[in-house]
Amino acid sequence: MSITSVLGFDYGKKRIGIATGQTITNTATPCITLEQLDGNPDWLAIGGLIDEWKPQSLIIGMPFHIDGSENKMTAAARQFAYELEKRFKLPVIEINEALSSNEAEQQLKQKMKINQQNKHEIDRMAAAIIVQRWLDGQPD
Repeated sequence: MSITSVLGFDYGKKRIGIATGQTITNTATPCITLEQLDGNPDWLAIGGLIDEWKPQSLIIGMPFHIDGSENKMTAAARQFAYELEKRFKLPVIEINEALSSNEAEQQLKQKMKINQQNKHEIDRMAAAIIVQRWLDGQPD
């Protein structure tokens, strides 16, 4: 079965950006940003999004340094990916998320002023960029 729908995650210690992706239209759409609950993902909300969107696969942005080496967030993102796969029994695909948050911030700055009140916009946009990178890498 080929994948037609995915849910993508930009994992962070404070917030997790989430986006949807469709292979039929080859588009990624920012969805929501969830706050971490006492340092833990909001598994109930994530489960609700999985029930709502019914993705066949989950895409996780893996943070690496520019040179491709791992950083302190790589292990945390891997643990999140492992937990997602274990809890929801869906395949998890890791994508290098290098500079996705910077790219998201640049795109958003063209449209709005970024401040503490709307920083969550960056997280869900970064998730959409991660999903779009995966979509762009799929064979036609």
